[in-house]
Amino acid sequence: MISVGMSIGAFLILIIIHWVYNWRNPRCNGKLPPGSMGWPLLGETIQFFTPNTTSDIAPFVKERMKRYGPIFRTSVVGRPVIVSTDPDLNYFIFQQEGQSFQSWYPDTFTEIFGRQNVGSLHGFMYKYLKNMVLNLFGSESLKKMLPEVEEVAKNKLKRWSGQTSVEMKEATANMIFDLTAKKLISYDSETSPENLRECFVAFIQGLISFPIDIPGTAFHKCLQGRKKAMKMLKTMLEERRAQPRKEGTDFFDYVLEELQKNDTILTEAIALDLMFVLLFASFETTSLAITLATKFLHDHPLALKELTEEHETIIRSRENPASGLTWKEYKSMKFTFQVINETVRLANIVPAIFRKTLRDINFKGYTIPAGWAVMVCPPAVHLNPAKYQDPLDFNPWRWEGVEINGATRNFMAFGGGMRFCVGTDFTKVQMAVFLHSLVTKYRWQTIGGGNTVRTPGLQFPNGYHVRISEKDEKIL
Repeated sequence: MISVGMSIGAFLILIIIHWVYNWRNPRCNGKLPPGSMGWPLLGETIQFFTPNTTSDIAPFVKERMKRYGPIFRTSVVGRPVIVSTDPDLNYFIFQQEGQSFQSWYPDTFTEIFGRQNVGSLHGFMYKYLKNMVLNLFGSESLKKMLPEVEEVAKNKLKRWSGQTSVEMKEATANMIFDLTAKKLISYDSETSPENLRECFVAFIQGLISFPIDIPGTAFHKCLQGRKKAMKMLKTMLEERRAQPRKEGTDFFDYVLEELQKNDTILTEAIALDLMFVLLFASFETTSLAITLATKFLHDHPLALKELTEEHETIIRSRENPASGLTWKEYKSMKFTFQVINETVRLANIVPAIFRKTLRDINFKGYTIPAGWAVMVCPPAVHLNPAKYQDPLDFNPWRWEGVEINGATRNFMAFGGGMRFCVGTDFTKVQMAVFLHSLVTKYRWQTIGGGNTVRTPGLQFPNGYHVRISEKDEKIL
């Protein structure tokens, strides 16, 4: 009996050793990129989610770049992943969307943003939703929206100037959320009995957390925040369906019109997931960029001086200095766009872009097996000293004379390829208009906080408090 038991034990040990060996040495029809798969099932998930407390590339990526090179393998939340910090491979991935690669995100991501969110859809359905969003955030719509964006910025800055201090991230997030929610669903935070923004606060706090859905965990709170927000959006959609408007005025009206078509491919579930993603993406990412731009400008007086001069020149050139911004004036803001480019380069608002291989990929002597996940890492590109001198320094003049109309090998702050962010122009309009309203009439000083906490998912400047006051001098 003892010998039989020992034999079974030895057999089990051999099975475990074989399993561990296969986990650490995946099969491949070629040469895999170097790296480590970590422990079975767990992989290197814990290291991946370790917070980054620097302004540099996350330690998880930076340490492995030094050890393995610009392309390496790992395993996160049970999936084999190839991490690319190589500009050429990144560009190839974006250009081969739908042919060799397709958009993919971990199961925890799709659970958070919805199984039918726009990032998880492909082919015709993705193009259809992209065109829907462009109806709202395309250049023609933004031209009409410009006066409203300026009015909102002016009103908020005037209100903030009467306060002892303002936490910029939270204040700008509320400002942009209210504007976007009004355009999408005619939501008014001051008159609505439900606080939709609160749902997103709970959602964001657990967005980048270890994916364990147990009451009390950040991930559980995140899922509960999404559930509550989706319930509110569904109720609003049902109320609008019961009492339709004679003329469409917001995105909800457009969605209902699409849903009522006999040949529509849109479903209510897809529409609600789209609403959720648009609300989140529009205010969270843009408020982060505005906050960082405000901080960078405060810390770099020469950049603030040149920016202020650009905007004061715009006002002085008008026949009526009190008139609002025009589209022509917005497009003339050369240094402003340099500030925006430099801000989003350093912010790395999209720190990881996921794809999945549709076939075996051979690149620079390595083979990426079909079905593997690939993580493009924009921070490694944006903070590459070989491309950007003193990459951690805020230097908007590095963009002088540089035209950026989409993603390049060395700049992918808004994604790339056919999935280049459709809200890019909306973000730039909001940033430029806010900075115009700020520097032409106000000054601000930091009164505490301002640390930046980074993770491989998102970055949040915590506690950047400022005191805003009106300038004494008038622009003549």
